[in-house]
Amino acid sequence: MSAELIDGKALAAETRARVRDGVAALKAATGVTPGLGVVLVGDDPASRSYVTAKERALEEAGMRSVDIRLPEGTTQGELLAVIARLNADPEVHGILVQLPLPKGLDADAVIRAIAPEKDVDGFTPVNVGRMLLGQECFLPCTPHGILRLLEKAGTPTRGAHAVVVGRSAIVGRPITNLLSRKGAGGDATVTLCHAATPDLGRFTRQADILIVAAGRPGTVTAEMVRPGATVIDVGVNRVPDPTARNGHRLRGDCDADVAEVAGKLTPVPGGVGPMTIAMLLENTLEAARRAAGGARHVH
Repeated sequence: MSAELIDGKALAAETRARVRDGVAALKAATGVTPGLGVVLVGDDPASRSYVTAKERALEEAGMRSVDIRLPEGTTQGELLAVIARLNADPEVHGILVQLPLPKGLDADAVIRAIAPEKDVDGFTPVNVGRMLLGQECFLPCTPHGILRLLEKAGTPTRGAHAVVVGRSAIVGRPITNLLSRKGAGGDATVTLCHAATPDLGRFTRQADILIVAAGRPGTVTAEMVRPGATVIDVGVNRVPDPTARNGHRLRGDCDADVAEVAGKLTPVPGGVGPMTIAMLLENTLEAARRAAGGARHVH
């Protein structure tokens, strides 16, 4: 068996085209151009690369990017002042602070400072709480993208046993909640595994849907996958490769031989990553629509 690859790049392109059309329609109807404040602190190469990709996507969608670059030694107070300024700017509809932040900065406090109506990453306590309650909110981008990938792949979630490996607040815990909710894209029975789970393979071999977000290459091997399962590999790990032009290559959290067992599989790169950016654009457009329509801000 060779797994059918779930093409995240193609689905992201479709999503971004719809967003681009939505941006044009909003501009024509209201004169409002969706704007995203992008804050990068320090000069981490991976973070800089991610931010550049997001800014390029914003430009292609016809959105406005408010780029803020802060030096490594930025204080907590200085960063919070930047967030306050973006919160107050009516032309900024979403705020993205690239994580991780340099040591000495409190990421939780920074996220809490973002106005919930501009929290297009879906990370603030207000949006997380509303998600847990099944209320309208901005869904976190990577988990939302995973749901779209499962839908595109034709993998039913209702009645399925989904196993999630990794309990981060960005991916593991939110996708566990979303898959267990009532309705479309949910109604799954979900098992959440993590670093303290004994005999991980005992659980992963039960999965109809296996989502691996451990942040460690080789976390899941072929013998840990039920034949025919849908596997979503969220990992993006830079591993040294002297043959590569930049000295490294990207690997997921699954071994390559998982493709010989799984029924459907997201590739790395080209799977979950492109959908994360696409969902960020979608959330930013929705934030601008709400602002333009005078929707009640959620506090």
